[in-house]
Amino acid sequence: MTTRYTPRIDVDRIVALDVHTHIESDAHGHLSLDQELMDASAKYFRAEHPRTPTIDQVADYYRERSMAAVVFTVDATTSLGRSALSSEDIAEKAAEHADVLIPFGSVDPRRGAAAVAQARRLVEEYGVRGFKFHPSLQGFVPNDPAYYPLWETLAELGVVALFHTGQTGIGAGLPGGRGIKLRFSDPMLLDDVAADFPSLTMILAHPSVPWVDSSISIATHKANVYIDLSGWSPKYFPPQLVRQANSLLKHKVLFGSDFPVLAPDRWLADFAQLEMKPEVIPLVLKENALQLLGLRGGR
Repeated sequence: MTTRYTPRIDVDRIVALDVHTHIESDAHGHLSLDQELMDASAKYFRAEHPRTPTIDQVADYYRERSMAAVVFTVDATTSLGRSALSSEDIAEKAAEHADVLIPFGSVDPRRGAAAVAQARRLVEEYGVRGFKFHPSLQGFVPNDPAYYPLWETLAELGVVALFHTGQTGIGAGLPGGRGIKLRFSDPMLLDDVAADFPSLTMILAHPSVPWVDSSISIATHKANVYIDLSGWSPKYFPPQLVRQANSLLKHKVLFGSDFPVLAPDRWLADFAQLEMKPEVIPLVLKENALQLLGLRGGR
């Protein structure tokens, strides 16, 4: 029998909500990526933690820090030619740790109608709150009309679509980047999706380097678009992103780490060194995400 996720997060107790946490292995030792890609991304990020914690270990890690986290994998079955981790299993395990974890699903957009059906099932039967997509790794162009039935379904279901944008550590430093094409993660492709599906809440993941100005423009222009700050230490954030996070985008930016390749401890320590307005800090660390995910009023 399916265990449906229902959040049990004490929103006043947690100090932060990390909206970008990867599950890279399952209870059977199956990995989300092959070892070459795992090693390349760990080297790129100079990862300080083991690359493949289990979901139970992730839950313990965040519980010890009085934080909550959005957890997901990336289903790139078609492009990688290997089976993905089970989003259904991740959702069921997250239900066991509903005091700290929030499950997002992932479906392979290149599977067409099957991806749409799986997305609906993950929401209606498993209770996932959103979906993670990585256009470069999954090998698809998000504004291609072929994928519009998927975006329409997510909008209808009222869940969040979180898209990787910009540079990726996956394939970094390998010949040809292992064939992974960065242009698929240009945020301007997602501006089309945001315009065509105004009821679809979207998160542009990462500072979107080298397209950070595009993401800033989209998030200020489209009410349904947010930015998460994962994948980069805050000390490397482009200055215009910090400036806008302190002003026009103070309700549109979200704390995300990219754990396990970038630990929240490191991210938060570097974030504390930025010249952020005191009233903006709690918005970034948890309040914006709580509203976005419907955990404190809002949606």
